[in-house]
Amino acid sequence: MSTTMTVRLDPKLKKGLERLSDATQRSKSFLAADAIRQYLEINAWQIQEIKAAIAEADAGDFADDADLKAVTDKWHGRSR
Repeated sequence: MSTTMTVRLDPKLKKGLERLSDATQRSKSFLAADAIRQYLEINAWQIQEIKAAIAEADAGDFADDADLKAVTDKWHGRSR
């Protein structure tokens, strides 16, 4: 089951949606709903990861200086 929602779009965004609809042979509604679904999934994942990181920080689970140095050395191509 679906429901109807009105969304105001910038004219350029609407034109881009129309071009994508034509190119993919998908309705603008399908594409907009799919974009919103993906946006919600990504943001739900980000919020979950932020909450997990806050829980780790609250528990005092931090990298020590040696761990940080090992990572930065790896980035800069230096070995321990």
